[in-house]
Amino acid sequence: QVDLVESGGGLVQAGGSLSLSCGASGRTDRNFPMAYFRRAPGQKREFVAGSSWSGTYYGNSVKGRFSISRDDARNTVVLQMNNLKPEDTAVYYCALDAHDRPVAREEAAYGVWGQGTQVTVSS
Repeated sequence: QVDLVESGGGLVQAGGSLSLSCGASGRTDRNFPMAYFRRAPGQKREFVAGSSWSGTYYGNSVKGRFSISRDDARNTVVLQMNNLKPEDTAVYYCALDAHDRPVAREEAAYGVWGQGTQVTVSS
């Protein structure tokens, strides 16, 4: 069993930055992809960024502004969000795919989820 614990998030003005962190505990493996998704009110959950041995990947709406990094020694992934926009407002979820395979952009590939953390960007 793997558990994910998220931290970070909060309220920031447009143009500002925030950092989210997600720590994995239990039967995890450095070859398991980890990713962030987000869900804005009334919308489906959206792929934000992911990291594995296959590389790092970003959703089109955050490319060039967000950066995901991974510390395998600590089983932690960090999402650095810069130049935030009001449309980035959402609940952000950390996710882990307990398979040794490339990053998937579909939420169905991820079997372990964090509790979610709110990010609010004011205009």
